Amino acid sequence: MGRIVVTEFISLDGVVEDPGGAENTRHGGWTFRFNDPEGMKFKLAEVQQAGSQLLGRVTYEGFAAAWPDRTDEAGFADKMNAMKKYVVSSTLKDPGWHNTEVLGPDLAAEIERIKAQEDGDILVAGSIRLVQGLLAEDLVDELRLMVFPIILGSGRRLWAESEDDITLGLAGVQRLDSGTVILTYGRRSGD
Repeated sequence: MGRIVVTEFISLDGVVEDPGGAENTRHGGWTFRFNDPEGMKFKLAEVQQAGSQLLGRVTYEGFAAAWPDRTDEAGFADKMNAMKKYVVSSTLKDPGWHNTEVLGPDLAAEIERIKAQEDGDILVAGSIRLVQGLLAEDLVDELRLMVFPIILGSGRRLWAESEDDITLGLAGVQRLDSGTVILTYGRRSGD
């Protein structure tokens, strides 16, 4: 049985927009201000352990433009290109990236189907609107936040306005030399 694992680069004030600079926003590439080999090892291990990816259309299109022609010694690019990719989109009809499936409109039913057919982690990176929908529908099994010690003041945030609160249980904390902290949350015990 698969698990939905959300992984995000996030500022102290909740901004997740354009951590790598590909979107050319005001703060684009803000994570590159922090040189952290431990963080890169964490991200490599995370991708290597994942069985597949679940992405929103915008993140998918960014990844599909960047990864297919890349290779690296660590095997990150090879894994990104080989693994199964699921894309939640109402507009994407013909994905060009190898091993990609576009999901139908019923998010909860599609997640149930994917979890039943996948073993291991189904990694969700970026994909702000998708993550907000997954959280709202209580479809996230684990939330990994790489919290950078920066306040950006503007940019799209992970946390959407909601009438309902979401309570999680802390599963792990890892402090990196740069001051970045990796926080891992799961569903609260008993839920």
